[in-house]
Amino acid sequence: MNIAIEDAVALLHEAPHGTLATYSATLSGYPYATGVPYVTDAHHRPVLCISRLAEHTKNLLADPRASLFVAHPGTADIQAAPRLTLTGEVEPFEPPLDFLERYLRYQPGARELLVLDFIFLRLNPLQTRVIEGIGRMGWLSREDWAALPVVPHSEETALVNLAVQHMRPDVRLLGIDCYGMDLMVHGQRTRHRFADGPLHADALAEAVDRVAPTFGI
Repeated sequence: MNIAIEDAVALLHEAPHGTLATYSATLSGYPYATGVPYVTDAHHRPVLCISRLAEHTKNLLADPRASLFVAHPGTADIQAAPRLTLTGEVEPFEPPLDFLERYLRYQPGARELLVLDFIFLRLNPLQTRVIEGIGRMGWLSREDWAALPVVPHSEETALVNLAVQHMRPDVRLLGIDCYGMDLMVHGQRTRHRFADGPLHADALAEAVDRVAPTFGI
């Protein structure tokens, strides 16, 4: 079955956390799964900010192969819910300032962790299994993921700064990409998808300018 990659992208953006599976360094050959928060980067790759002391961090530094399972938040029936498993390899990296700003918009509680032993790891997709419901499933490849349109973090920051001027105090804009906008409204995570996405350059700026006032005063 053909899977629309924008649906997978939306799911990754809608969920604030997932289940990370790694190879255990303590129990050789056994999988080790744990819940983790993450934030997608400009290429829609999940980025983790995790402690060097955590068991899963030790596992990843010994063997970078991993999977991240994400389900639609708030679902009552996991077998009927949209969900995906993204499999690939992680790499440590030093986040540039514009991505760090993005990460902290999504995960503001991480600010106090940055003075500790926490490091950033990026999961590079190899294959992604997407299940949209019973009998509706398929695979997305590394090439599919690499072909996604990108909004550079510096451009996103400019769009966010422009949009937040029109928004209510109870609305927090988290991020913007070619397919939509992520927001916190009354403390609840939500995503506004652009009906005609993916958008680029002027069309993206126009869409943000059009959508932002709907969350305004």
